[in-house]
Amino acid sequence: MPNIKSAKRRMRSDEVKQTRNRGVKSSLKTAERRLDDAIKDGKKETTVAALKDVNSSYDRAVKQGVVNASKASRKKSRLAKRVNAAV
Repeated sequence: MPNIKSAKRRMRSDEVKQTRNRGVKSSLKTAERRLDDAIKDGKKETTVAALKDVNSSYDRAVKQGVVNASKASRKKSRLAKRVNAAV
């Protein structure tokens, strides 16, 4: 436990950030899971819609500072390749 006032403040703000980051990362995983399911189903419309949802989710995560921009770009590219190969 911190003794210094600024360290206590920092600990509280870190907890808030951790909670937000966990939620954002969880929603990213959910979006990717939906995309996987759509690819397995083989329906083009749902797959394209799921890819669009994943891309916007990654863009939001980058904007919030939860995910690095390079990682998001790499994931989006790889997912798009999978969708194009499947559809």
